[in-house]
Amino acid sequence: MTKSELIAQIATRNPHLYQRDVERIVTSIFDEISKALSRGDRVELRGFGAFSVKHRDSRVGRNPRTGASVAVAEKAVPYFKTGKQLRDMMNG
Repeated sequence: MTKSELIAQIATRNPHLYQRDVERIVTSIFDEISKALSRGDRVELRGFGAFSVKHRDSRVGRNPRTGASVAVAEKAVPYFKTGKQLRDMMNG
């Protein structure tokens, strides 16, 4: 499901809201989650899951084409862990 499909589905289920308002709401939610993760905070949506940031240390990698050693810098990556309700729903 894409963001535009999500917006359309929410607007369909809530006919009292304009689609442009639903779009602003969804965009605001995603922006707040992104801002929290960029600050290093954890975002938990009960029953759905939790977003957090994992840090990967620097390491020496290999260029797959040439086989040469390449230094890979440390970085922060987003991580999502599903909540129990979502796992139960997906597994029957």
